[in-house]
Amino acid sequence: MAFPKVSIDNVLRIFLALNQYPILSRRIRSRMRKELYSRGIITKESLDAETRKKGIESQVREGLHNPLEEEPADVWETRLMRIRDSLTDFYYAHNLPYEEFENLVRQLLSEHGSPESDFVWFNPELAPQEMLFEQAEMLESMPPEERKKYEARLKELKVALIRTLVSDQLKYIKIARKWFTVADLKEIRARKIGGGKIGGKAAGMLLAMRIIKETAPPEVAARFKLPVSFYLGSDVFYNFLTYNNLVHWNDQKYKTDEEMRADYPALKADFQKGEFPVEIVESLENVLQEAGDRPLIVRSSSLLEDNFGTSFAGKYESVFLPNQGSRDEKYYALTRAITAIYASVLNPDALMYRHLKELADYDERIGILIQFVEGERTGRYYFPHAAGVAFSRNLYRWSPQIRQEDGFVRLVFGLGTRAVDMVGDDYPRLVALSHPRLHSSSDVRAIKRYSQRKLDLIDIESNSFATIPVRDVFDADFPPLRFIAQVDEDGDLVPIRSRLADPAKMVVTFDGLLSRTSFAADMRAALKLLETHYKSPVDTEFALEITDLEGRPNALITLLQCRPQSHIQDGMETPIPGDLTEKDIIFSTQTMVPQGAVREIRYVLFVPSEGYFSLESQTERTLLERAIGQLNAALKDEVFIAVGPGRWGTSTPDLGVHVAYSDIYNARALVELAGESVGASPEPSFGTHFFQDLMEANIYPLGVFLDDENTIFKRDFFYDTPNRLGEFLTLDNPRVANALRLIAVSDYRPKHHLDLMMDASKSYAVAFLTGEEEEETESREDETMLSGLPPAKE
Repeated sequence: MAFPKVSIDNVLRIFLALNQYPILSRRIRSRMRKELYSRGIITKESLDAETRKKGIESQVREGLHNPLEEEPADVWETRLMRIRDSLTDFYYAHNLPYEEFENLVRQLLSEHGSPESDFVWFNPELAPQEMLFEQAEMLESMPPEERKKYEARLKELKVALIRTLVSDQLKYIKIARKWFTVADLKEIRARKIGGGKIGGKAAGMLLAMRIIKETAPPEVAARFKLPVSFYLGSDVFYNFLTYNNLVHWNDQKYKTDEEMRADYPALKADFQKGEFPVEIVESLENVLQEAGDRPLIVRSSSLLEDNFGTSFAGKYESVFLPNQGSRDEKYYALTRAITAIYASVLNPDALMYRHLKELADYDERIGILIQFVEGERTGRYYFPHAAGVAFSRNLYRWSPQIRQEDGFVRLVFGLGTRAVDMVGDDYPRLVALSHPRLHSSSDVRAIKRYSQRKLDLIDIESNSFATIPVRDVFDADFPPLRFIAQVDEDGDLVPIRSRLADPAKMVVTFDGLLSRTSFAADMRAALKLLETHYKSPVDTEFALEITDLEGRPNALITLLQCRPQSHIQDGMETPIPGDLTEKDIIFSTQTMVPQGAVREIRYVLFVPSEGYFSLESQTERTLLERAIGQLNAALKDEVFIAVGPGRWGTSTPDLGVHVAYSDIYNARALVELAGESVGASPEPSFGTHFFQDLMEANIYPLGVFLDDENTIFKRDFFYDTPNRLGEFLTLDNPRVANALRLIAVSDYRPKHHLDLMMDASKSYAVAFLTGEEEEETESREDETMLSGLPPAKE
């Protein structure tokens, strides 16, 4: 039977008609193909073969040299779906009257709302994203009563979309499927560049904002927002490796630590030369066009990042871009930032972290998060009014009245880098959200000494990231100033009341922000909601804008990140013996103590402040760092703690022991000595990226403030006990050798070890000597009591 031929204009008419019914278009084309097959116009096999042939031809036109391997599976499926639809329109228009198409559309419109009439069942795991979205939108748009019987199908479709677009981490998916709407997922896809997932950092940020918007009181939810964001999909990473012949670097994780460190400079150089395929170039140029001259931050968002138990905090690069200059200069800076982050996936510390977490064999593709930097321009500088990190659980209390469950904030003026990095010569404001105006010290001199003196910002004129003294931006014409700082007047800190106040006397305290806005209450409420729905404590990163300064001031919070809060797993209640004598105590402290215990400590790795601060160069400090790393490896089967001056892991080696997590991960506690004699503060590292690593590895951070009259620190134990260092390694440099001691506890008192007990409720920690024979006797007595027999006589 012959069918009338129609004008090619009908192809366009069909295409335009289908665009009027985006939700039904999938069902309409399915019916169209059934008609084509049933009337013998074309077979399914022939249509599939032609679709595949034209798909490969289109890939070749786009410059893919190995089309079947160079394109991600979801992109290939989307390509085939669009070509199949185009061929369907073509064959239908050329073989059937347009009136039949109209009748088909009218029939389906009359059936719309009754999916069982022509519901297309398919496997969501194999279907193209476009098909998933169309069916999910159709189901989500149904009246509530009718949608009930398809809730399971809708959930299945959303899970498939979350897994392909966002994250494949099961704990995350279990939470996200309850909150994300199809519209949310479409918005993610609209801002995604390339194939693959957007990664953990982006996933956590988006989920947290959805939970806050849905569950917080309207007035609280209105004070939270997200930054403008774009997502470079995780598949782009592997495409980048292939496109630039860099795949040979991907086996770094199976090399030794020494090989990784030796290779890394060459690896970084190779990555920095890399280029991107034309379609990625075009998308990145569109991002730059939308941003204009606004500063950007390029952040890692790996598939493993910000997950339950593995935060990867600080493991990969983040790069601030002032985003000034010509179009070509901006593009070069953006792509070099991306390649730097790609290289950081293979940096030795990140790879070692993956090994320790037993994740080395996981296919760690990395997404990239490109965001507009929050802030405003003040003169030549660009920065937010405040930024920081917030935790739903306060693990360190400096006063008994502080409630752990109300949370904690590390707050800084300017960009939030100074809140998450270990900066030895500067201090954030620590805020207990149960008592936000309560400082960690009541002594004004201590508040001044341990306040923020520098801020990180973007220097627009020099097109660079910069750190400057805070007083350089303390200006009477800076409106939020009175919310950020106070003035020292004759030993008292008072609000700024005059435009003539001397910047040299100003101190960053944030007392105005904490007393005159709802910031603390809003953050506390949001953290409680996130913890409830995550079913886990959480930590977040944020930026802050103080608004309506002349009316009713308030704080607008931009949420930058959210992840499960790292915490020590075995921080059980541990009673401290009440009969301790001072001769048995090696050290004690009452400064921001965590909860937990380390028992049977056999060795103490000790860095004397005198030796450490006598090191004459960065080269010598690096030798010390490597020596500590070697001891860490050698003592992997022993229980040991590390004690040293200032902050462990600080980025300022002059004010603490600069080590990476990979150098110290076998230690059970890191004890930081603070005070005038060692030039360091009692302010803990709580909230920094290094702190997250310690929490995940069950390593207790503990500060010992030597200037406190209640502190005990037994110098003869640390300085006079024989040094066992030579049994494990040889140090040729005498200054480095004098900066490191390894103390065997039994050398100080034979047949004894140390127990370290920490009681957060009493803010008291003590390390004391315990005899081996005494413990064995107690153990035998305990066993005897359990058996019901009288103890044997000695």
